[in-house]
Amino acid sequence: MLEKKSVLLLGATGLVGSECLKLLLSGDIYDRILILARRPLPDTWDDPRIEQHVIDFDRPDSYQKFVRTDHVICALGTTIGKAGTKENFYRVDFTYSYRIAAMARENGAEHFLLVSSVGANPASPVFYSRVKGELETAIQNLEYRNVTIFRPSLLMGERAEFRMGEEIGKIFSKLIPFALPGKYRPVHAAAVAAAIMRAAGEEQPGVRIITSDALV
Repeated sequence: MLEKKSVLLLGATGLVGSECLKLLLSGDIYDRILILARRPLPDTWDDPRIEQHVIDFDRPDSYQKFVRTDHVICALGTTIGKAGTKENFYRVDFTYSYRIAAMARENGAEHFLLVSSVGANPASPVFYSRVKGELETAIQNLEYRNVTIFRPSLLMGERAEFRMGEEIGKIFSKLIPFALPGKYRPVHAAAVAAAIMRAAGEEQPGVRIITSDALV
């Protein structure tokens, strides 16, 4: 019988993160699911495997002691529109994610699974894509045994808040489903979560990048 592992899920209340949590609770890979978030999970997420801590991401000393797991799934992120400024966006999408990745690695984590984005490139002239690329590079430099990076295109699914880009994507994907190359077609968050769970159950040392066309 394989030894059960523990996992830290970042972004559990978001689109991809919530889909990941569903699959984590329906599966048997992990016997402990650590959640760090700004707000508590809804009461419907009641499972003895969940250990959740409501934290202030800007106070790392207050949560560093919790960051002890075998694997990390990072689905933490925002948009520049929601963040308000590029500086706030960078803090959420790079600083928080990288800081916790470094803590987890220092505490023995072996596999980091990162939800990035199509077009991620540290040399990109597009700020959003550049930040995503910088995070990918920084995570790889932490020397995890395994790093799996997912680069979905426009994410589809039911969010609590309205996002114009996703509404346009829904319309476009219905009217012209094959007009774009595979890696640029909208992909459902559930498909991303399913790919994350498959990768989490595999032991392939090194870095893997899974593009959006593979997710679709």
